[in-house]
Amino acid sequence: MQDLNGRKVATVFGGHGFLGRYVVERLAREDWVVRVASRRPADAGSQVTQGGVGQVVPVRAGLGDEAAVAAAVAGAGLVVNLVGILAEQRAGDFMRAHAEGAGRVARLAAAAGVARLVQVSAIGADAASPSAYGRSKAAGEAAVRAAFPAASILRPSIVFGPEDQFFNRFAGLARMLPFMPVVRGATKFQPVYVGDVADAVLAAEPGQTYELGGPRVVSFRELMRLVLDITRRHRPLVALPEALVQLQVKLTSWLPNPPLTRDQLLMLDRDNVCAPGMPGFAALGIHPKAMEAVVPGYLARYRAA
Repeated sequence: MQDLNGRKVATVFGGHGFLGRYVVERLAREDWVVRVASRRPADAGSQVTQGGVGQVVPVRAGLGDEAAVAAAVAGAGLVVNLVGILAEQRAGDFMRAHAEGAGRVARLAAAAGVARLVQVSAIGADAASPSAYGRSKAAGEAAVRAAFPAASILRPSIVFGPEDQFFNRFAGLARMLPFMPVVRGATKFQPVYVGDVADAVLAAEPGQTYELGGPRVVSFRELMRLVLDITRRHRPLVALPEALVQLQVKLTSWLPNPPLTRDQLLMLDRDNVCAPGMPGFAALGIHPKAMEAVVPGYLARYRAA
């Protein structure tokens, strides 16, 4: 669908976040008029400079507001849902954000006649997952498919980039602590560059589910070693005893943004890598960037002196 000037219109829920900034930039570059939908439009205020005058427009539309979501998707040709949380503030937040919200977007997008819907989920989405996060992501995928069968679903592994909350977080710890703490060090990940995931959003085929991982599968311990090597911090890697990990989770659970939650521990019990045979970047014609080509550039500021 098109705006009054004949240009294509896309609505991006969660477009003000880490991945969202890259998706919005790419859509604007492809001459889409982009509505950046969120509960707090002011959070997306800086993104209006990613396009021409009036091309990137923040709109108020929390996923729990039926009327606002309907208004946000009206007239759009493409809807992208990037909304996701890593920890609950209240019991049930995972299901409200990942399942109910995603289902609402899909249902109202279908009712509005939207041509394409892209739902960003996560590797680990599984109705039988031990973690509430994984179960809620699976419920969201099911709700989207039920309402909008032609939706594209993307499941990235851990996403990295200059604004990430993974490598930056641990590089900050390496600067402050005399050792690098390691929890579930053998768990494997397939880190993926944020720009490659954004490219996949635009390239995804209708009705397909893709698992997106970078070129390397590495353990959590290896990732911590990479952080230390890049930041040139000489710190021992220390595997934290299980009792200490459980105590930390218990003592910090009341914080608004705890360093580690019980649900995240359950997530760390499973590898976070692409399943064999699942379509991924190769099916999209995208060559994913390696961590070593990107991460040193933005972790350099954590180096001593």
